Amino acid sequence: MLVARAAAMRPETGDAWLYAAAALFGLLTLAVSTIALYRQWAAMAIGPYAAAAVASLVIGRVRASRRARGARGSRSPLPGSPPRPQGRRPWPKLGARSWVLVAVLVGATVVPLSFEVAWRHDGNAAAHVQPEAMVVEQAGDRAASGHDPYRTVVGPGGKVLDTTPGQPAYESFFPYLPLMIVFGLPSSTRDPTLSDARIFFSIATLLATAGALALSRGSREPKLRILQFLTVLPTAALPLATGGDDMPIVALLLLAMVLAQRRLPGWSGLVLGVASAMKFTAWPLAALALFAARTREGRRAPVRMAAGMVAVGGAVVVPFVLRGPEAFLQNVILFPLGLSGVPSPAASPLPGHLLVAAFPALHRVVPLVAVLVGGGLLVRHLWRHPPSTAARVCVVVAWVMLGAAMVAPATRVGYLLYPINFAVWGWALREPGEVVAGPVVRAFSTIAPGATLPGPAGGRPEERAPWLTAGRGPAAAGSRTA
Repeated sequence: MLVARAAAMRPETGDAWLYAAAALFGLLTLAVSTIALYRQWAAMAIGPYAAAAVASLVIGRVRASRRARGARGSRSPLPGSPPRPQGRRPWPKLGARSWVLVAVLVGATVVPLSFEVAWRHDGNAAAHVQPEAMVVEQAGDRAASGHDPYRTVVGPGGKVLDTTPGQPAYESFFPYLPLMIVFGLPSSTRDPTLSDARIFFSIATLLATAGALALSRGSREPKLRILQFLTVLPTAALPLATGGDDMPIVALLLLAMVLAQRRLPGWSGLVLGVASAMKFTAWPLAALALFAARTREGRRAPVRMAAGMVAVGGAVVVPFVLRGPEAFLQNVILFPLGLSGVPSPAASPLPGHLLVAAFPALHRVVPLVAVLVGGGLLVRHLWRHPPSTAARVCVVVAWVMLGAAMVAPATRVGYLLYPINFAVWGWALREPGEVVAGPVVRAFSTIAPGATLPGPAGGRPEERAPWLTAGRGPAAAGSRTA
């Protein structure tokens, strides 16, 4: 009965539930978070989320009432009556739900970000920005001055060399891949309005998301859901306002998967190369996206996609490796894995961190066991059920990233934004008639039932390539409509 009720949920009701859950998340953050920066964001975001939840309920009731009145009073046009003029608008009309989204974007994302940037430059900088943003800015400043951003190494006896004066040793490391430096380059101008990396994280996120949604096929509903999770819900608003560098990565990955859905493997590979040259968290999706690499004719094209990744990633990463291999190894590999002798400040109430905190001797055992067990299960699944579409790849990687976040000794709750977004994409990027397995995707699909599924690039929905129905059984293979 509960599933049936969820399946009958109107889109506006789904909005109300999401915004209400976001407001509850803000209340919990305000009450229990030990990070003042998060509490500041929550204090500003709770009001917009609560107002949006109420507005979504009102919009749903009004639309339901109008539909009911229209059904009772609808009449067929008289024979011979002229058709109503269908004028084309120069731009798409924004509906009430879209205006609510814009209001939440301003109230929960833009306003907190603006205040935090201003407060950072007016007072205590460390209290109004996450360390990740400062690390990126420092790396950009060093790169603009002609210095190697990977300068910090651990010498004999575990002594950290080349630390930044007045900062903890861990903030002297740059644990990202080289292309992340571009977000820190404006800090070298010493202009307060341009020195905050969060501004450029947000701009890149919005641009990549806009490009992905413009290219994505299908109705407005899946696009609106993706936009909510990437711009206004706490999965995006909190990291964008406080300094999370994962948002541009996620937005670029979305763009790459949309290009893969449109069967443009070369372009998808180039975008995946850009994301993969910024942070290792892009690599799981980049690797498994090769299963969905198809040409417009339906032929597999993993080599074409991989060539795009290597062309960008190799050109960016290799010069830095050759310039200082030891420093690169210490910063990018050993420090994030906790093998450099300098503990990472990343912590969370997730099982992996709690287990290692209770039993420190398992610090190196837990990652090894997780890789062996998780890797074995993944290989078994890929062998038996290779994901052949962008939607299926997103679902598989959602489970991979969820498992990694749960068992990693040094992780943050914020990393859950990866599996959450990937699960949403698994629903939104489905091909016509495609059945995407997984309870996470089925849960998201009930939020917006009845949404029109996209058709293949360059063709009508019924013109599906044969490979889309492989392995689905007679019923799924014979279906022609969503």
